[in-house]
Amino acid sequence: MKIEQMTIEEIQKGYQEKRFTVTEIVQGYLDRINKLDSQIGAFITLCKESALKEAEAIDKKLANGEDIGMLGGIPVAIKDNICTRGIKTTCASKILEDFIPPYDATVVRRLEDAGAIIIGKTNMDEFAMGSSTENSAFQKTKNPWHLDKVPGGSSGGSAAALAAGFAPLTIGSDTGGSIRQPAAFCGAVGLKPTYGLVSRYGLVAFASSLDQVGPFTRTVKDCAISLQIIQGHDPLDTTSIQREPEKDYISDLHRGVKGLRIGIPKECFKEGLDPEIRSAIEKAVRQLEEDGAVVEEFSLPIMDSGLSAYYIISSAEASANLARYDGVRYGFRAESFTGIEELMENTRTEGFGKEVKRRIMLGTYVLSSGYYDAYYKKAMMLRQKIQKVMKQAFEAYDIILTPTSPVLPFSIGEKTADPMEMYLADIYTVNINIAGVPAISIPCGFSKEKLPIGLQLIGDHYTEKKLLQAAYSLEQGLGVYHETAFLKEAE
Repeated sequence: MKIEQMTIEEIQKGYQEKRFTVTEIVQGYLDRINKLDSQIGAFITLCKESALKEAEAIDKKLANGEDIGMLGGIPVAIKDNICTRGIKTTCASKILEDFIPPYDATVVRRLEDAGAIIIGKTNMDEFAMGSSTENSAFQKTKNPWHLDKVPGGSSGGSAAALAAGFAPLTIGSDTGGSIRQPAAFCGAVGLKPTYGLVSRYGLVAFASSLDQVGPFTRTVKDCAISLQIIQGHDPLDTTSIQREPEKDYISDLHRGVKGLRIGIPKECFKEGLDPEIRSAIEKAVRQLEEDGAVVEEFSLPIMDSGLSAYYIISSAEASANLARYDGVRYGFRAESFTGIEELMENTRTEGFGKEVKRRIMLGTYVLSSGYYDAYYKKAMMLRQKIQKVMKQAFEAYDIILTPTSPVLPFSIGEKTADPMEMYLADIYTVNINIAGVPAISIPCGFSKEKLPIGLQLIGDHYTEKKLLQAAYSLEQGLGVYHETAFLKEAE
């Protein structure tokens, strides 16, 4: 089997059977990145020397019969808004282009403690603001399945790296769909955990009450393995889970969906949904019914009304969170200024991109005197309503099923002139972040153009185990495994 098609499970089995070394695997991925990433643009920073050094150390442990950890020798690519000690963390922004954190994010520390090897930092929309990875200050990332299409965003670099076979596990962040939408566009499994289940310590904040870190993998089982490592309480994160986390997501994956109540919101199948996506979802629903799930259509009217609340709340929080980038303490500083006010103004004008400025302006506006009650307060009231309606839905259903995106991967540059059209690509994903519940996107087919189609399963708080079981059952039934994209065009 080719290196780019291997899962976490298969690599670990190869180590145990001594079919290859950790150094060979890491070098194989680095060679592939060097050969192909110039056409994809998935990475901002590659960690070649440190990755090979770590691989050698794990090979020695293997030779001595020592335990190498649950992710021992597995190369991982990290989204570039997650802090990595000694490795540049830019948020794909000019304002942080030379920032090197003095500490690791908790997620990074947990991955390394489990034996994972950080292979590089992936491209993204600047400060995670975007749905296409076209807003990076450094490069545009392309969809490995079709090089003139976007990979989704904001975690498009992580999704593209997984799809192109540059790493068997990548990490992203999800504020309004930024893991699930690129997972759907790139044919990967992408999980947005319950808010608080995975520590946000070391994740550079976009909207603190919405952001959550999660994995991209080839298979649902790899996703379960990854979540088991990165989840759990963190005393460094005040929003972290206080309850005892799930100890094992893997052993019950085969349980299936028999008797599971699955609800399908009518509102997700109105005008605007691509017919090829509708067809793929309908096939998946039939598969669930064949496997014994009880599937019902129901009304969930908030599905198409949460977008406005999301953009008001997220922009307001971004306005506050990004105030720290002022050219005084760290990061980019404008060269020309005469006083402190001009320093801040010039630094932020030169350092931030168009989309970031747009959201800072919107966020500052809705928080300003005279507009706070009219916009921000109403958005927070709608947030409470969305949370209540979702909670009621989960009293009737174990899982809610929707498309991940209403559209197939669109062409690079197609939606950049109309921000509202771009924002609508997140219509099925934003409510999940507002409610703080978990959701997983899995591949469920391909369009006629060989573009991936994603399906979203949503659960109540802390029901990741049930979500993973349902996703695994669907994955097995549909036979839609993550293939490696881009091979024919590139090799």
